[in-house]
Amino acid sequence: MERYKTERLWAHLHSLIILAQQGSFTSAAQRLNVSKATVSLRITELEKNLGVKLVHRTTRSIQLTDAGQKLVHQTQSAFQHISNELKNIESHAHHPRGLLRITAPVALTQQYLIPALPDFLTRYPEIHIELEADDRIHSLSSEGFDLAVRHTKQVSDSLVAWKLTETYPLLVASPQYLHRHAPIQHPSDLHQHDLLHYPRQKNTRSRWSFVPLDDQEQEPLSIPIQPRFAINNSQMLAEMAKVGLGIALVPDFSAQAGLEQGSLVTVLPNWQVLGHFGTAIYAVRPYAARTPQSVHLLVQFLRHFFSEQDFARFRKKPLPHDANDH
Repeated sequence: MERYKTERLWAHLHSLIILAQQGSFTSAAQRLNVSKATVSLRITELEKNLGVKLVHRTTRSIQLTDAGQKLVHQTQSAFQHISNELKNIESHAHHPRGLLRITAPVALTQQYLIPALPDFLTRYPEIHIELEADDRIHSLSSEGFDLAVRHTKQVSDSLVAWKLTETYPLLVASPQYLHRHAPIQHPSDLHQHDLLHYPRQKNTRSRWSFVPLDDQEQEPLSIPIQPRFAINNSQMLAEMAKVGLGIALVPDFSAQAGLEQGSLVTVLPNWQVLGHFGTAIYAVRPYAARTPQSVHLLVQFLRHFFSEQDFARFRKKPLPHDANDH
């Protein structure tokens, strides 16, 4: 293909990459800030010039052909590199500015990022943020995210990571619930109670594991549970506990507000729950030689913000490194 024709199709190729990432012409058009018809026309022209079909279209979905998948796989990293370099130049040549695309878990977004980010945006009026609240773990580079906030135990070596704060799982219940039900002195007492659970895997038996805080070398005690209520959102679990539905296992950041207000109290505070939630909150980004100024500023802002939350005051001892991703 002649060089001038290849260069003319770069925008078309970029549209194909965004279409692959977004999964629909409508979403791709919104991401590119063009009409749906424009995206469709670019893909058609690209197919015509290459002489091969790249996208299978139906009334409800799109699917890349083998040729389309190969083309996206071979070229998207180059476009991501160009995007990163443009952001680097822009952020260092002017006042902090530009668009930051961020992804974060729903509960963390609702409880902490939404209250915190107005201050950041006020400080840096030329920075714009597009935040996607989603518990799904996104591929940052292929989906065009500049930064992710993740509650996890371990971060992939392929990502640059900043630890924002450590976290800890807590058993909590309302004072009213505990007043109405049998005392809880030992994890084995939980079988008499209504339990509120964050499910990890479908069609598997749920268990909570414990060790005493004064003897963490002891073999963990695993307790099978039959949840009264289960939902994959820790904030909603904490809310159900506040109204007296039962005992919830949640990360400390989801229990913080209730513990401060007295609508929640800790249960079995001398026992430590193992292996259910992550051990820290991280900010992570795809590896690049330089960190854009806007990303650096947001990370430093979040590190300071989370350090002020002081989640550690709700626990007696540090959490050993034995927890699963969230």
